[in-house]
Amino acid sequence: MGFAKKIRWRRVLLVAALLAAVGSTPWVWVLTSSAPYRHTAHDVPDAPVALVLGAGLTDGRPTPFLAGRLDVAADLYRRGKVEVLLVSGDNSRVEYDEPSAMRAYLVAQGVPDRVIVADYAGLDTWDSCTRARRIFGVERATVVTQEFHLPRAVALCREAGLEAFGVGHDTWEWTTTTAYGYFREAFASGKALWDSLVVDRDPTFLGPLESGVTRALEY
Repeated sequence: MGFAKKIRWRRVLLVAALLAAVGSTPWVWVLTSSAPYRHTAHDVPDAPVALVLGAGLTDGRPTPFLAGRLDVAADLYRRGKVEVLLVSGDNSRVEYDEPSAMRAYLVAQGVPDRVIVADYAGLDTWDSCTRARRIFGVERATVVTQEFHLPRAVALCREAGLEAFGVGHDTWEWTTTTAYGYFREAFASGKALWDSLVVDRDPTFLGPLESGVTRALEY
C-alpha cells in the first residue's frame, strides 16, 4: 500500500472513531448520570409517588412489559416505599387508553383506587417526566419501567426537575425483545439528550395544574 493511500485510510479510521465517540456520548451520559439513583425494590429510598410509564396495550389490556411495570409499582406500594401511583400513558385517541387500563390492572392487584392518579398525556418518557413535575406538582418520585429503559427514564426525570430514583422490571425471560430494548436505548439516548439538555422541550400537551396527586397524598 502506498504512502498516500495509508494516509487516506488513517483519516477514514480517525473520522470513524470520532463519529463513534460522538454517537456514544448520549448513551454514556444516560448511564453515568442515572447510575447513583437506580435501585432494587428492596433498597430504593422512600418517595411519595411512583411514576409508572406506559408500555403499550394489546386488546385494551397491558402488554406483558407494561404488566411487569405495574407489578413492580404494586410491590413498592405494598412495601410502603411509595404512597401514590401516577400512571402515565397515551390516550391521544379515544380507542386507546393506557392510563385507564393501567388503573384497572392495579386495582385488580389490590391497590386502592384512591391512590392511583392518571396522566392521560404521557406520550413519551420526556412528556411523562415533565408533566409529572409541571402539571402534577411531583417533586420526588420513583420511576418504574423496564431495566433496559431505566437509565434513560431516571436521567430524563432528574433533568425535568424531579428528585427521581428508579426501579426496573427484569424482562430477560423475553430474551430477544429485551436485547432489542437495550440496543434501541443506545439510540434513544440521543433524543433524550436533545429533548432535555439541548432544547428543554415542552411536553406535547400542557394545561392547568392537576391536584390529583396532592389529594391522593392527603388521604
